[in-house]
Amino acid sequence: MTVVIVESPAKAKTINKYLGKGFTVLASFGHIRDLPSKDGSVKPDDDFAMTWEVDPKSAKRLNDIADAIKTADRVILATDPDREGEAISWHVLEVLNKKKGLMKGKQVQRVTFNAITQSAVQTAMAAPRDIDMPLVDAYLARRALDYLVGFTLSPVLWRKLPGARSAGRVQSVALKIVVDREIEIEKFKTEEYWTVDAEVSANSPPFTAKLFTYNGKRLGKFDLPNEALAFAARDTIKTSQFTITEVDQKPGKKSPPPPFTTSTLQQEAARKLGFSASRTMQTAQKLYEGVDIGGETVGLITYMRTDGVYVEPGAISEMRKVIAERFGAPYVPESPRLYKAKAKNAQEAHEAIRPTSFYRRPETLRLDGDQARLYELIWKRTMASQMEQARVENTSINLFTADKQTGLRATGQVVTFDGFMAVYEEGKDDTDDEEGGRLPAVKSGTIADVHKAEADQHFTEPPPRYSEATLVKKLEELGIGRPSTYASILTVLRDRAYVRMDKNRFIPEDKGRLVTAFLDQFFHRYVQYDFTADLEEKLDLVSDGKLDWKQLLRDFWVDFHAAADGMTELRTTQVLDALNESLGPLIFPDKGDGSNPRACPSCANGLLSLKTSRFGAFIGCSNYPECKFTRPVGNPDAEGAEGATGDKDLGEDPETGKVVSLKIGRFGPYVQLGEPESKEDKPKRSSLPKAWPPASIDLDRALKLLSLPRTVGIHPEDQTPIKAALGRFGPFIETGGTYANLSNFDEIFEVGLNRAVDLIAEKRAGGGGKGRGAAAAPLKELGTLGEGGDKISVMAGKYGPYVKCGKVNATLPKEMTPETVTLEQAIELINAKGGATKKPAKKAAAKKPATKAAAKKPAAKKAPAKKAAPKKATKTAEDA
Repeated sequence: MTVVIVESPAKAKTINKYLGKGFTVLASFGHIRDLPSKDGSVKPDDDFAMTWEVDPKSAKRLNDIADAIKTADRVILATDPDREGEAISWHVLEVLNKKKGLMKGKQVQRVTFNAITQSAVQTAMAAPRDIDMPLVDAYLARRALDYLVGFTLSPVLWRKLPGARSAGRVQSVALKIVVDREIEIEKFKTEEYWTVDAEVSANSPPFTAKLFTYNGKRLGKFDLPNEALAFAARDTIKTSQFTITEVDQKPGKKSPPPPFTTSTLQQEAARKLGFSASRTMQTAQKLYEGVDIGGETVGLITYMRTDGVYVEPGAISEMRKVIAERFGAPYVPESPRLYKAKAKNAQEAHEAIRPTSFYRRPETLRLDGDQARLYELIWKRTMASQMEQARVENTSINLFTADKQTGLRATGQVVTFDGFMAVYEEGKDDTDDEEGGRLPAVKSGTIADVHKAEADQHFTEPPPRYSEATLVKKLEELGIGRPSTYASILTVLRDRAYVRMDKNRFIPEDKGRLVTAFLDQFFHRYVQYDFTADLEEKLDLVSDGKLDWKQLLRDFWVDFHAAADGMTELRTTQVLDALNESLGPLIFPDKGDGSNPRACPSCANGLLSLKTSRFGAFIGCSNYPECKFTRPVGNPDAEGAEGATGDKDLGEDPETGKVVSLKIGRFGPYVQLGEPESKEDKPKRSSLPKAWPPASIDLDRALKLLSLPRTVGIHPEDQTPIKAALGRFGPFIETGGTYANLSNFDEIFEVGLNRAVDLIAEKRAGGGGKGRGAAAAPLKELGTLGEGGDKISVMAGKYGPYVKCGKVNATLPKEMTPETVTLEQAIELINAKGGATKKPAKKAAAKKPATKAAAKKPAAKKAPAKKAAPKKATKTAEDA
């Protein structure tokens, strides 16, 4: 018998069908072990020895695999065909080899397939190989580097910059790209410029021409800088006579884009579908692992983590047939198109991302929303890559006055043969870069009539903030990270609250800007684009077997460790002084009047400086606590910058006559009623909700906050007061120990008694009972575990969706969603969690004597299981 090991249970199930008898296919459920999230997992002093820890869930799965191997004579490692897949195979084999006598006499082989189809799997099985150790070495080097950078830099950040979360080898450079762009935007000075257009005709329908020569000089972008000059040029056109001096028609061609790589798929899915990088990869994973077609699970696309654009000849031949059948012979080029990867070393390159069969047209498949849209995108892009070029006709028409002092030009482009554009056109990040449309047929020498002329005002714009598509493109251009890591990098930046998204664009938070400035000041070399890209090239040399991975680590660690050690003697005040200096031009811009840009605008002699709190960085006065002036980090003169804030009186409370004030404390802004009259006196206070920024707080809003909790009324059945308030988890109402959430903060002050009673009733009817943590309704009911067994439901959890069967809960893997998970998949997850072995034990409990005996024995075994619990409390410094 042969045991085949893959990553996912869905993949295992499909491949088992393809291989048939004599094969047992089992899943490792992804990575089985990792470096523990604590100091000392990588030991530079011991030649970078690495300590690995098997995940508790994986331990049981490995035991199941080991049990199957006992009766097998061959083991095939068939994990994914990239570096991560190679690493999983290596980890699995390492653990199995340590099980005494298990692997003795067993033949171990490694196979890879680029698609989960019967032919691809069977072809791979016929060409086994050994584990690619240079690829594993590259994984080990990359893992060690990420660990060492994370666990060296992050503690420094925690000590020197309270509020900072973590730093990482690639994460921090990606953040720097976002911050650098924001600084560009803030430094940008807009310039005014004008353009003049005319509507003309020359024995033809009217068309638009632009002024490009004025006073005998070809115009540059800023040669009409104001209204006066623009209007003068406009009036000149209106009073002049123009003749067509040249009609230039040039044929042109447009070539199709290459098939998708991981990076270009993420970019195009962001542009055309609005998908995040992680959403794209999760959907692509499902398409790769397969969907049910006619009762058979079939992989619809090839492996989705690749930087190669190669397509195997058989697929190209099929594509050319489909193109000829659907579009006709003119759309098939004379010879197949061959593309070359732009990456210097496409170490993860296999085939491009393509459909496994081009006869599976998008409209013939019944896929859910995301899968249908992404599959259609991949199908069209790949088809277009092997279609004929589009043919266009570029036309330009020049019109001049008799003295050649004033000239107009019209440009246009006409598609004469659509070619690949019949299927697909690549999305653009710059939507302003559009060609003109069709121009009328005109002849040189014809006198033109000017119907109207208009002058339009414009202003230069700063470079746009990065979207997911443009940031992924930038990372790839710079050679930073690898396409398979981009989704997790962007997720980490958001999760760490270093950036926020606004209209799908990355905006650095103050915390992120400060971390970047800190690293740029004290670890400058390690956040430079070229250094990070050079390190990636060295990792590629390791994967090619041209560089020893431990030598790479030694060379890196010597200087990096010295830089980190140099920080231990620095005080936080010294760090902030250095950051004040480096960020000075940005956060303390010159006012232009000769005054000190750091002078506090609130008090007479204080100096503004960077300050830190658990909530992040801000600008404060050196005379704190006497002067409580504060403002956000950033250029105070930048467009959209928030106004400075400080303690201020809002007015008097009409009931008590006490002053209501807005104050800024170390934990953020709050409102306060009166002032303390003694050390024991504590005035009533209320923090500001996120929905109400300090600038929006007036006396009315402050009194509302100070009135909380608000009594809505008396519950008609319980005769207990219903109160509305703001808690840790948002706005809520409560009565008699039953809590019900409100939809938004303003509803605290608006909810009436009838609505409150309805919400409480709904909560209790839904099994809410008492407490806010009451049981929620399932997202989906899947069925039961066998006849008369426990119900299996999909639930929403704090850490994501999970399946529940009795007392057994199993988290849904990333590749599964509540909408797509099936009963069979849920049972596999429950069984992997130990559910299958627990059920019979419950049935046997009907015999009382057996129950008592069984109950006593497990009691003594519970203590060891608790030892693993403290690991969850370990603070993670590592870059994801």
